[in-house]
Order: sequence, then C-alpha cells, then structure tokens
Amino acid sequence: MTTTTTGTRAAGAVGTAHTRVEGRDKVTGAARYAGEIPFAGLAHGWLVLSTITRGRIRSVETDAVLGMPGVLMVLHHGNAPRVDTDYTGMLGMPPDPTVAVFQHDRVPHAGWPVALVVAETSEQAREAAEALVVRYEEEPHDVTFAGEHPDAYAVPGPSGAGVEEKGDMDAELAASSVVLDAEYSTPEEHHNSMEPHAATALWDGGRLEVVDSNQGTVWVANELASLFSLDPASVRVRSEHVGGGFGSKGVRAHQVAAVMAATALSRPVRVVMTRRQMFSLAGYRSPTTQRVRLGADAEGRLRALEHSSLSLTSTVYEFVESGAGPARVMYDAPAHHTANRVVRLDVPSPTFMRAPGEAPGSFALESALDELAEKCGIDPIELRRRNEPELGPVSGLPFATRNLPACFREGARRFGWAGRDPRPGLRRDGRWLLGTGTAAASFGAGAMPSTAAVTAEADGTFTVRINAADIGTGARTALTLVAADALEVPTGRVRVRIGDSDFGPAMIAGGSMGTRSWAWAVTAAAEELRERLALSGVVPPEGITVRSDTTEAIGALAQKERHSFGAQFAEVAVDVTTGEVRVRRMLGIFAAGRIVNPLTARGQFVGGMIWGISMALHEEAVRDGNTGALYGADLAGYHVATNADVPVIEADWVDDPDPDDPVGIKGIGEIGIVGAAAAIANAVWHATGVRHRSLPIRPDRVLTAGPHA
Repeated sequence: MTTTTTGTRAAGAVGTAHTRVEGRDKVTGAARYAGEIPFAGLAHGWLVLSTITRGRIRSVETDAVLGMPGVLMVLHHGNAPRVDTDYTGMLGMPPDPTVAVFQHDRVPHAGWPVALVVAETSEQAREAAEALVVRYEEEPHDVTFAGEHPDAYAVPGPSGAGVEEKGDMDAELAASSVVLDAEYSTPEEHHNSMEPHAATALWDGGRLEVVDSNQGTVWVANELASLFSLDPASVRVRSEHVGGGFGSKGVRAHQVAAVMAATALSRPVRVVMTRRQMFSLAGYRSPTTQRVRLGADAEGRLRALEHSSLSLTSTVYEFVESGAGPARVMYDAPAHHTANRVVRLDVPSPTFMRAPGEAPGSFALESALDELAEKCGIDPIELRRRNEPELGPVSGLPFATRNLPACFREGARRFGWAGRDPRPGLRRDGRWLLGTGTAAASFGAGAMPSTAAVTAEADGTFTVRINAADIGTGARTALTLVAADALEVPTGRVRVRIGDSDFGPAMIAGGSMGTRSWAWAVTAAAEELRERLALSGVVPPEGITVRSDTTEAIGALAQKERHSFGAQFAEVAVDVTTGEVRVRRMLGIFAAGRIVNPLTARGQFVGGMIWGISMALHEEAVRDGNTGALYGADLAGYHVATNADVPVIEADWVDDPDPDDPVGIKGIGEIGIVGAAAAIANAVWHATGVRHRSLPIRPDRVLTAGPHA
C-alpha cells in the first residue's frame, strides 16, 4: 500500500509531522494494555452467554462447575448483587440494560450474558464456563429485518434522530423535470477492534479501581458509580493504552461483571471478552434500508429531497442509526423531508460505529446524487456544485466553514477527472471493465466541555494531565504539539498524561470531538500558566499548576453548522466473468480544520478510506433466522479488507481552520469513511453500467447483475 499526504504546514509544533510520543513503548512491548497488566492475587472471569435467542432461564446448574479445579464462584441472576439502571448516562442516554448483568431470568437475544465463572486462571475459568449447564424455556423470536416491517416506528425527539419536514413533497416532485426514486440497503457491520474489551476490577482502601480499555474513563467511572450506587469520588478508572474502539468501548457487561466478582471475592478480577463474544456484547452497526426520492429541474437543481432510513434495535434498548442525517447537512430543496425509523427485534443492541448514521446514510444519498446526475446528463461534481446550500438545509444556520467545493476542485485536478468519459461500460483493461466514481462526505465538528491541568515542573519541563483517550488516533501526540505551542516551548519539554478518571471530566474519544475538545482545554490552561510564569519567573519545588474548564467558553459559541467535509474519488476494475471487484486507486481531499499532526492525520484519513473499501465490498454479518445468532461470528467468517484489497490511497486536505476554535481544529476521526463506499459503488456503475444499491457488492451480485447490455 502506498499513501501520501502533503497538506498545509503551519508554524510551530502544530502542523508539523511528529512520530507518536508513545511509539517506542508500543513497538517494544513496554506499553501495557488492559488485559496484560499484572496484579497480585488476580482471578479471572469468563462470561457465559445464552444459547437461545428469546425466553427464560430455568436453571443454572453450578454444583458440578464449583467442584472443578480452581473455580472460585459462579455469578448468575440467582446470586448476583442488584444494580440501579434508573439514571442518565453519557450524552444524555440511558444505559443499555445489557450492562446490568444477572438481574433477572429473561433472555432477550442470542448471546445475552447469563453467568460469570471466576477461577484462579483464565484456562480454568474457560473450561468451567464451557461446562456450565444452563437450561432455558425457549420462546419464539423475530430477527428478520425488512424495510416494511409492521412494527417499525418513527423516532420521536430532536432533529438528530427523528423526523424533519418542510415544503410540499408531492407538489415539488410533480413539478420536477427529473425524478429519482430508489431504495438502498446496508448490512449489519461490526467493529471488532484489534484489542478485545478487557477490564480488571479491584478494591483498594475502600475505593473501586478499574483498569480498562475504553474511550472515556470518566464516562465509565460515572456509570459504574451509578450502577452500584457509589460516590463518584470513590471510583477510579484508568485506561492508558487502547487498541482501537471505533465507538464500541463504553460501558459493557464485562466491566460490570468484573466489579461484581471483585466485590464478592475481595480480590482483583479480570474479565476479557473473546472475539466471538464481541459479536454479541460490544455493539455493532445496524443494517439499514433507505429510500431516497429526488426531484430536480432541467438544470439539476433540487426541488425535492426525501431521505427515509430504517434501522433496527434490541427489544431492551433504543439505539437509532440515523442514516437520514447527512441529507440535513449536504443538500437543500424547497421540499425537504428526512425521517429515521426503527424496529425492535430480538437482537443485541447496536451502538455507535465509526461515522454512525453518516457512513450508511452517505452511501444512499451520494449514490442517489450520482444517479440523478446521470438522468440529468450533468457531471456528478457539477451537480453537487449546483446544489451547494448557503445555510443549513434544516437548521437554517450559517456554516462555520464549508469548503466542500474546494475539496472537489482539488480532488478532480489530482484524480484526472476532467478526462473522464461519463458513459458507462466503455473502458477496458483486458478482462477488466474500468470505472471511476466520486462522492461527497461530511461529519459533525463539535466540541464538548473538558478540564485540563498543566504543571510547570521545577526542572523546566511541563506535565499536562487531561482525561483524554488515545484509541490509536495519536491523540497523546497531538496534545503534546498543542501544549508545546501554547506554552511556547519545544515538544521535548512536554509530557502528556491521559486516561485516568482522577484527572477530572473531559470529552470521550468519540464523535470526532475528542482532540478538539481536549486541545481547547489544554490551550486554555497552558496559556494561563505561561502568563503566570512570565510574571513570577520562579517555579517552586512542587511546581505551579493551572487548571482549565471550557464549559463557559464552549457554551458561549454562536450556533452554526459545524462540519468537516471531503470529496472521495475511486477507480475500480470489475471482472464480470468472475464477479471480482478491485479498487485500483483512491483519493480523498478533506476540509477538516487545522491539521495538528499530518503524520497521524494521514493515518486517520487513509484508515477510514480503507474501511470504506471493506464496507463497499466485504463486510456483512448475517443472522440465521432459525437460531437468531450470527453465522461465522469471528474474523474468519466476517470478511474485512486485507492488504491485498488495499490499493494506492492518497489523502490530502485543503486549508480550512475553524475560526471559532482556539487552535482551528475541527475533527478527522470519522470523515475518512464517509462517502468512500458510495464513491466505489458509483465507480462500479461507471465500469459496468449496472447500479448496485445493496452493500456489499459481492461477486455473486456482480455475476447476477452482469454488465449493462
């Protein structure tokens, strides 16, 4: 794989390429992850999951298991402590009842936690867990997801989730010169980060400590305190190194089970999810069925835009994959209707997954724009240019910045778009049909209140303490650069400590808001410290510490549409005799605020684009309607893009600092995947003349569709 990035180089540390400050520790093994940190007297828990999809537990037959070597206890609904789920968690969301393990005898989906076996070693715990007999009273289940499910309902609530309508849709469609009405679908997809979910719980001097792999230690600490009715100050969660999260590493069953067992045994207990358990307990992206109706005048300007999306959720928790969300940002029309609906099925709860809503929603919307361009006889980039909104299509708010046209101009130049023949099915390379496609991308660029502390040490160095989470994004390094510039010192004099709930509240690593939120807090504390040092000039042995809180500053921000944008380009080769689709090259040009570290930013953009290849051509989790469980719930049965599938990928950006941010940051964690699958699907149409509206574009689907006659 070859990747390139140039971008704008800014003065100072921010904007210069910098290797990860913890990189040496990671490649030498000095960096310890949650599942490998040693503890004296450590016991090991192994979760037992239900083998039925819906029903009740009749009995948990523990006697034989308790007599097995090393087994210390078996927790289940008959003996587990009670927990409280009547609270509001992170981002105003109630807790998923799946985390309230062993509270009742109900089984609402396959893979529901029914017991925890704790033993002296992990091997003993696993052997005993696999021997545990659980008897059930099975009930009929429904796991079938379909666009016309009779129990689907519109989601009430704010515009980010529910229904938004303006204008007369029927009248504008009737007055349109060109109308498109098409349905699109995306399958169930799974995160499965390289590092499995792992947590160790122990009590130390009356205080609960949890060493975990998560995306926000305060998030986990506060929810554990709420679940177990503890004083939040008596709970400490640490998560120094995290091997990927992608939205899945919040509060899960393994942490709660570990706390229960550690409390009962008065010793440290570690629970690590297996790869197969992650397919049931770590969340996933819901499948979607989406309908897009577009009406345009003869020049391709939209008169009507309707985007409705249906996703699924569990019977115990409502999570909405808001696929209709991108339309509320990208394009306007006199009649503009968007709706997200959901249906409750006997399945595990879905959750946030990289670019939730935007990734599947952009596939449908950007494929539909490509189809409309074909119908209108207008170049796809030109069609998008003609439909650039001046204000937020739904909110009516001004955009903080919207440099999407600049992304398309630079991308078209770099990709060689001007020489493209728009007619499909004409280019060949031997047995391969060749095609190119493009798509737009957007993702929200918000900021959340955070606190940070910066200390001037007596030895001339500086220590930054902030409850950030580096889930592989390079956040630790980015904050080092931000702090160095704010302090006006070299990066070598700055140490950044993260991932400890004792550092105080801060935004989680999620929603492409982490680095922006943390950098704001670090900048505020560092600048105040620099001013104080300029006045005093003397640092006492204990150092000088300044603490910041950005709650007031962020609350004072004027309301605007704040987003990162991008233009994705792809070239594909399709063999219609075998059905094979190969992506030959990709280019992404992004307007994503000031780039703090070009080296790690490139990794984020390129990583998202690779995931887009995986989404377009490979990823698909399939449920067995009879058992309610997944086929092949492992990385052998669940296909992802590998090195052989990844072509030359280029990621670059245009100058796009956010004027309302002290560093100019927006967010880059998710924008890379948005639009990538649509660009590939549009390229497949250009190669073959056949439109694929369902992902993934598998060889059998290509063979069935064939080339355009």
